[in-house]
Amino acid sequence: MLIFVEQQNERLKYTFDFIFKERDLNYTLSSDTNYFIEFKGPKFNYSSIDLDQAIGFKPSPLLLNLGLEHYSIDKKLFHKEQCLTINGVMDPIASIFYIITRYEEYNSSLTDKHGRHQGTKSVLYRFGWHEKAMCDRWSEDFLAYLNEKYNYAYNRKKYLPQIVPTFDIDKAYAYKHKGLFRNFLGYLKDLYSRNKEQTKERKSVLEGREKDPFDNYDKIYDIHRRGFDVKLFWMLGNYGKFDKNISHKNRRHIRLIRKMNKIASIGIHPSYKSNSNDFFIHNEIERLQKIIEKHVRISRQHFLILSFPKTYQALIEQEIEHDYSMGYADIVGFRAGTAREFNWFDVSKNKNTSLRIHPFAYMDGTLNEYLKLSTNEAEERIAQLYLETKSQGGDFLFLWHNDTIGDYGHWKGWSKVLEFSLRLNEIAD
Repeated sequence: MLIFVEQQNERLKYTFDFIFKERDLNYTLSSDTNYFIEFKGPKFNYSSIDLDQAIGFKPSPLLLNLGLEHYSIDKKLFHKEQCLTINGVMDPIASIFYIITRYEEYNSSLTDKHGRHQGTKSVLYRFGWHEKAMCDRWSEDFLAYLNEKYNYAYNRKKYLPQIVPTFDIDKAYAYKHKGLFRNFLGYLKDLYSRNKEQTKERKSVLEGREKDPFDNYDKIYDIHRRGFDVKLFWMLGNYGKFDKNISHKNRRHIRLIRKMNKIASIGIHPSYKSNSNDFFIHNEIERLQKIIEKHVRISRQHFLILSFPKTYQALIEQEIEHDYSMGYADIVGFRAGTAREFNWFDVSKNKNTSLRIHPFAYMDGTLNEYLKLSTNEAEERIAQLYLETKSQGGDFLFLWHNDTIGDYGHWKGWSKVLEFSLRLNEIAD
């Protein structure tokens, strides 16, 4: 496919790569009018210039203006799929760039108390598209349009998503290995709140008569044994209000990390504090590298705090190659409009980077704590997200925590939801 553009740039190349190369299709960009007019193969005019009645449409300003600007966003039917109108111009190609780069989140003021862009304030949520892989849908719709208008040969692929379970280790244990001072404060807190059950449980665990409720590593080991590519993200920040893991110096903690490193890929889970100072990220990565004795190349943000472009620029500076933070805390679905892994495009620099983004479809806490779903309702929502992934392509990633998979506290009965997620390929077949 030959595509005419008035001026080539990185935004155009990045977006057309997602549409064509992601589906093993070839394309060429050209700004040569004579070459385009004389070309006898399939061609598409993505410009405001009339070129010998070639099929095409006028592009929105988003892919041509290389600054960070505010655009008015609405929606309109393109071919068989609704896409965005940007400053009144309907454009499925620019729609892909706007969503997959998270353009709307640059300089966003629609944040919660943790500085996170809220899913319920996103364009995808506004139009009811957040549980659809819209960037893939727009790609398929555009290719179908070319097929219909130019008889462009394109056979849609069939996909079988890889199930990828991922776990954040924010608090390795509920009671164990926290030291005398933290456990003493815990006892005082239990007494103050008159929580007799927790006082009894704490005592029983510390005396070795009962298993720590967050010690569910045998379950994670079993998931690995069943053939899943398990990924763990370990928080090793200094103790603080939102960073409550046990010390990275604790020998039993180190032993646990090294044990899990034998059966899973372990990445850093940058602390809450690290969002205000890059020094903390560097320090925490070095701690993990020292423990597992190899370079750390994967990461997921604690609290899913993503600030564009600062967060990803900082990760690249620390030689992180893969990030797994692309999802919201308050809603499920496809934050970047796709379940496929993709390169992060830094809109502030108009540059395609080497950082690979791995979106996840849902987080455990979103289902239970934000959306207040029952376990049956959660499974229904998960099944729909899986079917969308199977239809549009990509892997099916989801996020749990070591403390949520043991049917403990308000997570009682939720282990079956994790099991349901692990068996989706069998159920769908």
